[in-house]
Amino acid sequence: MDIIYLLIPLALVLLVVAVFAFFWAVRNDQFDDLDREASRILFEEDTRIPTTKKPSDGEQN
Repeated sequence: MDIIYLLIPLALVLLVVAVFAFFWAVRNDQFDDLDREASRILFEEDTRIPTTKKPSDGEQN
């Protein structure tokens, strides 16, 4: 029964932190444009990373 005196205030503190984090995210436009980020993975980027491997010091051609 004594653990309830610890768990209830701890749960309330975590609730306040979660609500604060949610309102901070809304205020800072974290949920502004969800459609663009969801469709971004479907399209290929114009810039490509070169995949050629440079020979290191010990390798010979």
